[in-house]
Amino acid sequence: MEVILKEDMQPLGFKDDVVAVKNGYGRNFLIPQGKAVLATESAKKMHAETIKQRAKKDAKLKADAETVATKIEALTLKVSAKAGDSGKIFGSINNIQIAEALKLAGVDVDRKAIKVIGGSPKELGSFEAEAKLHREVTSAFTFEIIAG
Repeated sequence: MEVILKEDMQPLGFKDDVVAVKNGYGRNFLIPQGKAVLATESAKKMHAETIKQRAKKDAKLKADAETVATKIEALTLKVSAKAGDSGKIFGSINNIQIAEALKLAGVDVDRKAIKVIGGSPKELGSFEAEAKLHREVTSAFTFEIIAG
């Protein structure tokens, strides 16, 4: 079954993508929740026209995302956490704390767009993460966990 996504769905794709999903997933979840519409021939024609109209706006969004990506890559991000004597932190650092640290640095990134590479870190040190700012723009950056 083919559906047209109405919003970004991380494992499936982005808004306005035509994706193939299993019949039950499309019929029982995506379509009733309003996250997708059935990709009939008429819906595909309307979708193509909508894509044409949005191309200029999307180019501006991509340019904005690229400028944010250069800002993020230039940052030296520090996230503070309570830590024990051995260097292990209490709990872990996740994308919410990284998004807050980015916001304090002057860059507003949605927490859902941030992915810590290698899972949630549980010790002091330097780690890598990436932020998916646009469909075609991904920014990789490093952050340091310091005792605070």
